Amino acid sequence: MSANTLRAERATPGTRRMESDHRVAARFAALRYPSLTTTVPKEFVHRDSVAEVMLTDWERREDHQFAVTAQWPRSHSFFTAVNGRHDPLIAAETLRQAGSLLAHAEYGVPLGHHFLMWDLSFTVWPEHLLVGSASASLDIDVVCSDIKMRRENVAGFRYQTVMRRAGHVVATGGASFTCMAPRVYQRLRADRLNSAGPPLPLTAPTAPQSVGRVSPMDIVLSPVGQEGRWQLRVDTRHPVLFEHPVDHIPGMMLLEAARQATVATMGEWATPLSVTAEFSRYAELDTPCVIEARRLPRTGHEESVDVTGHQNGELVFRSTVTVAAPVV
Repeated sequence: MSANTLRAERATPGTRRMESDHRVAARFAALRYPSLTTTVPKEFVHRDSVAEVMLTDWERREDHQFAVTAQWPRSHSFFTAVNGRHDPLIAAETLRQAGSLLAHAEYGVPLGHHFLMWDLSFTVWPEHLLVGSASASLDIDVVCSDIKMRRENVAGFRYQTVMRRAGHVVATGGASFTCMAPRVYQRLRADRLNSAGPPLPLTAPTAPQSVGRVSPMDIVLSPVGQEGRWQLRVDTRHPVLFEHPVDHIPGMMLLEAARQATVATMGEWATPLSVTAEFSRYAELDTPCVIEARRLPRTGHEESVDVTGHQNGELVFRSTVTVAAPVV
């Protein structure tokens, strides 16, 4: 299966009926267009805005192997270029969308089901992240495994991806998730949702330059007066991180917190080469989330930071962000 492509196959308005059949057929054929690029349905990737859809097409190659295509814009309101290169976290969002797309379009998971991401990891090759004179077109190989079934329905799987740009590997990564019907989700979350309080008041952002950002609106960390420790700053009005209403803190926001905490720990030069993240539980909107960062011992030409998030003393997520060590 693949995404529908737009083809115009109608005769030119005003064609006279007296024209011979072969002339009409010739005009008809002349108006056929080659496949035109469009995005996949936004509902398949859990986006409300078409502008936030990265994927453009997909095709099944074998039972659990797929070819997906994507496009990264030259400029994005949130995934902003860093030193003339595409933001590495746009690879994470592309990876997330690929799993959602295939779950719905190829494995029959109904729209409206809820997804719970358990882990996500990716590695990028900076030399192939350069922003060019046109949008970056990607060819993505996806292999799905560990398919979980509930009765006769797919309830989740693991998948691995290789993203190529002009034949060069630009990123690799993988993730796993489970999905559940709305009634199951409501039952699972009923106690929490029924007792949930209002979202926390918006806290003050840390200095943008200290976390590699320009706009205060994109800051997800608030200072608490302790080195290596922040409160997660949850702005539910953010047009990308909260692109549509949700009842918990999105995983992409936690990944951004890990990236910003890494920059605050290592310095403004720190751009992620790889990120691994595990999500232990739902991060709630009405409970402070404490973000902590700890620098790990250097290994070769790379350095890493361990970033965790806790709510009420319980681990919400853990991430390791690896960056290239500065040349001294």
